[in-house]
Amino acid sequence: MKVEIWSDVMCPFCYIGKRKFEKALEQFPQKDKIQVEWKSFQLNPAMKTEPGKSINDYLAEVKGWSPDYAAQMNDHVSSIAAEVGLEYNMDKAVVANSFDAHRFVQYAKTKGKGDDAEEQLFKAYFTDGKNTADHATLLDLGTQIGLDTEELKSVLEGSKFSDEVRKDIYEAQQVGARGVPFFVLDRKYAVSGAQQPETFLGALEKSFSEWEKTNPEPLVSLADGANCTVDGQCD
Repeated sequence: MKVEIWSDVMCPFCYIGKRKFEKALEQFPQKDKIQVEWKSFQLNPAMKTEPGKSINDYLAEVKGWSPDYAAQMNDHVSSIAAEVGLEYNMDKAVVANSFDAHRFVQYAKTKGKGDDAEEQLFKAYFTDGKNTADHATLLDLGTQIGLDTEELKSVLEGSKFSDEVRKDIYEAQQVGARGVPFFVLDRKYAVSGAQQPETFLGALEKSFSEWEKTNPEPLVSLADGANCTVDGQCD
């Protein structure tokens, strides 16, 4: 059963939500039958990458807050992140447009590394204070998760996977995602926000029980003897 997660690398609750969902998934007996797919979402598509600007100043500008209030809010979010074992260093966060980071994830997904890519991006942004719009940074992250450096470089230098990013953003509107993280289970149920593991677990149980009714287990062959096929061929 597929679980799609719309997310943006600059969203602090997306990383927190990832951890809480993972905790729920660990407790789910049929976790090996769950396929997680990360989907692109941009909270601010027009954001300019400005490595010299503090995240507090950026938030003050776009939200009309004072820099001190922005710092207080970031401290509060950091304390929530710490509760799930994450270290946020918001004073080091780099103001960066996330479009190329999403293209990086889209490419990684084709190599079965989507979750690894998301994890590395979140850590780079919230913990390590790296510029996630910088191609050198993305190449380094790709190397860490086993992606082909030259192939990834070709992707980043061009416009490959731009359409995939835009498609995900369009789909977010279709499924009712107005913010992130946004979890869609089997395209039937949605969980919005970084909910508690118990909420995710309940959603998994409900959606999986319904999915399982229409996706029964295939018969397992215990022996392979002589037989006849529907076309009349016998062996």
